[in-house]
Amino acid sequence: MAKILIVEDEINIASFIERGLLEFGHEVQTAYDGEAGWKLIQNTNFNLLIFDVIMPKMDGLELCRKYRNKYGYASPVIMLTALGTTEDIVKGLDAGADDYLVKPFSFQELEARIQALLRRTKSETINSVITCGELILETENHRAVREGKYIDLTVREYRLLEYLMLNQGTALTRQNIIKQVWDKEADRNMNVVDVYVNYLRVKIDKGFDHKMIRTVTGVGYMIQA
Repeated sequence: MAKILIVEDEINIASFIERGLLEFGHEVQTAYDGEAGWKLIQNTNFNLLIFDVIMPKMDGLELCRKYRNKYGYASPVIMLTALGTTEDIVKGLDAGADDYLVKPFSFQELEARIQALLRRTKSETINSVITCGELILETENHRAVREGKYIDLTVREYRLLEYLMLNQGTALTRQNIIKQVWDKEADRNMNVVDVYVNYLRVKIDKGFDHKMIRTVTGVGYMIQA
């Protein structure tokens, strides 16, 4: 069981999600605009949060950024959106969301995403690092270090870099990256992977002679010391 916050201005959708979560034994609180959601966040420690993107008073992107800035990354955020383009999805992930669902969606899919994120959060190792040559990934604070230079990462950049480093020296397909980093079906939004690999290249490789993140032609990507 998890303590979950729903912030969704469409009452029918909010009720649909709330009923399903309660049936699965979760403890649920619901708000119908961003400001009301923010007030609940300040009074309760939630295990997982679900934000709609388009809401009155404070939209989901602003609410997610505000939450991340104050409370960090301990609890995952799922973003709900009626806008399914790559640009819209990237905006949500950049704001700090761990995953997203495009409306309409089934409750079974939502619950599967919730369980995947809760398992991942529970299994994350505290006070440990992953290394690849001179690159160090600090798993506690989601920060990378290369040759003494500290590199701040967004949630999605961290997830992608972590997966690459845990499989360093191995060529990873876009399909596998989507499944492991985004919890998505392999045939959806694979250009998002290219976008985020480029983000990482700017942060990890720019200014260094040795480029660690490599394109493997006909396969995908790998990181190598």
